Amino acid sequence: MKFQKYQALGNDYLVLQDAALPPQPGIVRQLCHRQLGAGADGVLWPHPSGQAGEFAVRIFNPDGSEAETSGNGLRIFARYLWDCGLVAAAQFAVTTLAGTVQCQVLAGGAAVRVQLGRARFESSAIPVAGAARAVVNEPLRVAGRLLHITAVSVGNPHCVVPLARISAALVQRLGPLLEHHALFPQRTNVQLVRVLAAHQIQIEIWERGAGYTLASGSSSCAAAAACVRLGLCRSPLQVRMPGGLLQVQVAPDYSVTLEGPAQKVYEGVADPEDFDSEPA
Repeated sequence: MKFQKYQALGNDYLVLQDAALPPQPGIVRQLCHRQLGAGADGVLWPHPSGQAGEFAVRIFNPDGSEAETSGNGLRIFARYLWDCGLVAAAQFAVTTLAGTVQCQVLAGGAAVRVQLGRARFESSAIPVAGAARAVVNEPLRVAGRLLHITAVSVGNPHCVVPLARISAALVQRLGPLLEHHALFPQRTNVQLVRVLAAHQIQIEIWERGAGYTLASGSSSCAAAAACVRLGLCRSPLQVRMPGGLLQVQVAPDYSVTLEGPAQKVYEGVADPEDFDSEPA
């Protein structure tokens, strides 16, 4: 099984090159295993879109579950298409489970821009359990701590928590509790956010199905949209993460556009014998 490995601010994905069928969850888990596989935060499986001149990708988390979309995954996939000579610098479409988005490779590959669509705060769109409502600045007690959460969908679910102080240790403690909270029937990604300035935020990320993550494109967009909705910031925003910086534009209708780097790391071939049994 041929693959190429890419990273976007330390968030790494394997792009499968010759898989006729989507990978089974066990194969995904083995490929993503840091010691016994190639090691990655997820797997991208290109497949025919059904539309001439368009591309499609399915996105798998390292636990074998499938994600609706991924900002970094889409930027990596766009860069992969560009590296393979399948697209020019002009804007092109990529279809995911969450819908079709527009991508563009900029400055000779130095950056990739993705228009992820409109951020939504309605409970039915995310989804969030309970009465129909906009889940904005909603109190929620977790691990004895009162948080105020804003839930957002940018094609996948997010729980944004503004705090005065954030850390990797804190998101690793609160993240799993929020990801699996009964409020989120399809689980959720989690972002702890600290506002640095009117156009700058810092986030720590816990990804659904992946855990602690150095960077995330969809998390950056969700956090930026939430901060604009809460009146804490104004667009455009610079989003700081342990892996680096991303730029996010939030339009008046809360449509979000993400821009940042994506780079190839290496390519390889996974031996089918490696998939006989899963790692313990």
